[in-house]
Amino acid sequence: MYRPALTLTIHNAKTALDAGLRAIADGQTQFDLGDLSVVDSAAVATLLAWQRAAMTSGRTVVFSNLPASLQSLAALYGVTELLHLPSDQDARADLPHH
Repeated sequence: MYRPALTLTIHNAKTALDAGLRAIADGQTQFDLGDLSVVDSAAVATLLAWQRAAMTSGRTVVFSNLPASLQSLAALYGVTELLHLPSDQDARADLPHH
């Protein structure tokens, strides 16, 4: 199972992207994002790139333990379904909703 570092932002997206692509090339399809504490829109782009790379090789990456901030960004950009993430209705009930 691949686990990215604590941050996935514009500042380290290329490094994270490359590490994830290597994991996919090595056959990894489970990505545990539970350690991520700081994300920005680059994180969403990175997840999409990982998913696209996996699909090219006939696989699907499964993302687990997404931080609430990353779930919110994915929903904001309308890519929840593309990433096979839970919809807003399936998201954690303890998160505030506006």
